[in-house]
Amino acid sequence: MSNQISVEMIAARIFEIRNKKVMLDKDLAKLYEVETRVLNQAVKRNITRFPEDFMFILTRKEVMRISQFVISLKFSKTVYAFTEQGVAMLSSVLNSERAIQVNIQIMRAFTQLRRMLLTNHNLRRKIEEIEKKYDKQFAIVFQAIKQLIEPPLVKEKRITGFR
Repeated sequence: MSNQISVEMIAARIFEIRNKKVMLDKDLAKLYEVETRVLNQAVKRNITRFPEDFMFILTRKEVMRISQFVISLKFSKTVYAFTEQGVAMLSSVLNSERAIQVNIQIMRAFTQLRRMLLTNHNLRRKIEEIEKKYDKQFAIVFQAIKQLIEPPLVKEKRITGFR
């Protein structure tokens, strides 16, 4: 693969929607170096390969929530979200050397995310054990460490204007 794609670049394009880690059609098309329209056509031609646990269409509300980060989604008619299994299935639909190499990198990114989540859980447990051993003078330090490993809370967007 001539221009190597980093796992970090892929991980930045993985969103959590409906309690599933997914990648959007637009991002996948960019990685595969095809138009989003071409990727979606290939999926539609092979729709039986993509059950709901592999791919789903985002609702308008979900699109608008993500559009805070990805502006161009607001104007898309349909946005597909692919789970890890759906991304793996894409390599059989998009049969090119680029698609195969990109899929390998994407699978590595999903695996690394899973590993990081496990490590985060173990780290939290170890910090709590250490916290019990030491006295109150380190309470502020432990509190700061816990805030660093906590995932940020997603705030609901306030609707402004007339209704």
